[in-house]
Amino acid sequence: MKNIVILISGRGSNMEAIVKACAQEQWPARVAAVVSNKASASGLQFAAEHGIATAVVDHKAFDSREAFDTELARVIDGFQPDVVVLAGFMRILTEGFVRHYDGRLLNIHPSLLPAFPGLHTHQRAIEAGCQVAGATVHLVTPELDHGPIIAQAVVPVLPGDSDSSLAARVLVQEHRMYPQAVRWFVEGAVRVGADGRVHVAEPAARVFSGLGD
Repeated sequence: MKNIVILISGRGSNMEAIVKACAQEQWPARVAAVVSNKASASGLQFAAEHGIATAVVDHKAFDSREAFDTELARVIDGFQPDVVVLAGFMRILTEGFVRHYDGRLLNIHPSLLPAFPGLHTHQRAIEAGCQVAGATVHLVTPELDHGPIIAQAVVPVLPGDSDSSLAARVLVQEHRMYPQAVRWFVEGAVRVGADGRVHVAEPAARVFSGLGD
């Protein structure tokens, strides 16, 4: 059984989707812990109600990002993770932390990377006149919102869309894609080739479409 540790800062709706899929689909893995940088994160209650260990490492209690990340890694490593999953974890991680989990740190970003790294992705897509938007699951590297792409989800940008309406449409696809990507990882179906690109064992559709919604 592989151990999954999920990091959240709030509700963690993608965390909820992963927990439910892991149990319902009987992955060869378990969500060993949910860790947050905020004690008020409502996702901690969901995890506890599902018998999952929880922990809080408050970033405000540390004088530097490096000190916070050191303690965060210590807590995570206590659960012997095979994969660490960022699910709405609103902290920029240091290079040392990322290197520590090299090849087993996953993130989901609400854009079709490499387009629109950073914040306000949906509004930026609308303002740019994009016809489609979406989300990307990728392996984390020290460069923010970069790293080998595992899967992407695509949705239409509709006339009259606001950032919130587009975000809601993207989130539906995130809840489909992220659990599947994590499952591929724990089943050993994901590898990074010499070309630096992710290769997923067939038959695995890596583009999740909401274009017919």
